Amino acid sequence: MLVPGRGIEMNSTMDEINLLRQAQRHHLVVRGIGEEIDLEIGPGEDDPTFATTLVRVPTQDTGVVEEQEDHKQLIMSSQAPSEDQTELVKLPQAKRKKKVVKKWREEWADTYKWAYVDVHEGTTRIFCSVCREYGRKHRRNPYGNEGSRNMQMSALEEHNNSLLHKEALRLQMASKDKGLPAVERPVFVKDLMSKTAGSIIEAVLKKDPHEFEFIQSVQEVVHSLEPVLVKNSQYIHILERLLEPERTIIFRVPWVDDKGETHVNRGFRVQFSQVLGPCRGGLRFHPSMNLSVAKFLGFEQTMKNALSPYKLGGAGGGSDFDPRGKSENEIMRFCQSFMDELYRYLGPDQDLPAEDMGVGPREMGFLFGQYRRLAGHFQGNFTGPKIFWSGSSLRTEATGYGLVFFARLILLEMNKELKGLRCVISGTGKIALHVLEKLLSCGAIPITVSDSKGYLLDEDGFDYVKFSLLRDIKSQQRSLRDYIKSYPRARYFEDSKPWNERCDIAFPCASQNEIGQPEALGLVNSGCRILIEGSNMPCTSQAIDALRKAKVLVAPAKAAGAGGIAVGELELNHEYNLMQWSPEDFETKLQDSMKQTYERSLKHANDYGFLKDSPEALVHGGNICAFLNLAQAMTDQGCV
Repeated sequence: MLVPGRGIEMNSTMDEINLLRQAQRHHLVVRGIGEEIDLEIGPGEDDPTFATTLVRVPTQDTGVVEEQEDHKQLIMSSQAPSEDQTELVKLPQAKRKKKVVKKWREEWADTYKWAYVDVHEGTTRIFCSVCREYGRKHRRNPYGNEGSRNMQMSALEEHNNSLLHKEALRLQMASKDKGLPAVERPVFVKDLMSKTAGSIIEAVLKKDPHEFEFIQSVQEVVHSLEPVLVKNSQYIHILERLLEPERTIIFRVPWVDDKGETHVNRGFRVQFSQVLGPCRGGLRFHPSMNLSVAKFLGFEQTMKNALSPYKLGGAGGGSDFDPRGKSENEIMRFCQSFMDELYRYLGPDQDLPAEDMGVGPREMGFLFGQYRRLAGHFQGNFTGPKIFWSGSSLRTEATGYGLVFFARLILLEMNKELKGLRCVISGTGKIALHVLEKLLSCGAIPITVSDSKGYLLDEDGFDYVKFSLLRDIKSQQRSLRDYIKSYPRARYFEDSKPWNERCDIAFPCASQNEIGQPEALGLVNSGCRILIEGSNMPCTSQAIDALRKAKVLVAPAKAAGAGGIAVGELELNHEYNLMQWSPEDFETKLQDSMKQTYERSLKHANDYGFLKDSPEALVHGGNICAFLNLAQAMTDQGCV
């Protein structure tokens, strides 16, 4: 005889067991049955301020998505599934809601590849790694409790039904239809552009949709040039012509390592514009190097050289070769193979490369030696390798020192000085260390440097003795952690960036896009009021918007980094090569050059309606000045 209610109880227990098995199959985090978690995390499709960005293709397993379609109701248990299932219904409710939310979010980010946790405007948010956005569609508690389980969807299903995810799928299908590679990461498109400027950006997006760094660089310049294009419509066609490089060279670089094994890398050289003179621009050896980065570097260098008082064209390039961990003979063999192809496009009246990330005096020496051997004569030099070999080059100091001199010019307008100001620096390369050195001589207090694995913080500030130790650590390719052995009060933060440390001025000198929107908000909250760009395009478009809204003054690398151009060009001048510059002469010439660039940028910003007090006056003024110099030359020389 059946006991009334017994069958219902057994069915309920079996339901719970089936749900737990579903949870295991979906790799979900085990939680208590009554655990309610609030996921109110931001605007969505019903918010009029919501802006859709171009997004990347989702990477989650489609099989998991199909499985989720059949299981929309999940109940989680805080006990292992192998224990007595009848104990599940007796578990107490969660008591500390806030701590549970924080812990759950962190584990959720580890559980789902498409989710990650970040801080947005001081609040912890759950972001979609497909869309890089958060929205109301991520809002509902995906687990729920027993009473509301029929109303809940799984977190993955809820994301798949969101507006953001549907946009990602739409773009994926559009890319497949056009035979284009899938978009792998977001491209942020600025709003509020004029119709003309918007059409220029749209043309670039349509032509090269996967070249994210180049698109970002073009957007910044076009945004600055909007008032110029409105006043002078004839510049529209000139700008369209300028955005297409004069020459793009892509080639393979085969080389043999010390074990006799062969390897092949890809080489790039983008000679973007020679309208003002022969090209000058760096070579970068780094695994992230690709055509987009080469074009972005060439375009930035073209604008930077056009802003300087010298008649120079712009170029950029390098290889995805990683010199780290390679022997000197391996680097030499790679450089010789690299130059075997590139030499035919170089020359003192055509293109002379310079240093960049991963390329220093050693690499430049190897490159120039092979170039001289192939060319058959000693013509010109690569931004002064003869001076490099004698150990007296001033070019490497010039860029770092120039950044500090530019910061002093900005502070002078504010009736302030560098002495006593806290400064954060990223990177430990040539530029970063020379910035640190010059800040010390100005009485500033630099407190951070960084490498690819984290950053070093010394709250007491670096001094000349500590600077010497940092230089030794860098030259010996040791970890910044070794600094703590000598100064235990210092701290090293792994997998972090220094932008949350209290400071007055920031000097990003590491790589492009090292400051995103969260880092920009961290800078604002830390008290930073001036940002001096040491590397090319260190801030994302979202970061620039956040800094602008917070009235943080940004000095662009095009203007602030002009010191290296000035001194490099003087070194190439035969008259100056015969001179022995004293440190005083060097600094005087460098300061004069930086002052000219600063005043030229402010003048053009004012001419086109950007006030001197505007946080982006130097950015817009520098872009306008550089473009007008290029446009005049392109007009004079005709359509070539």
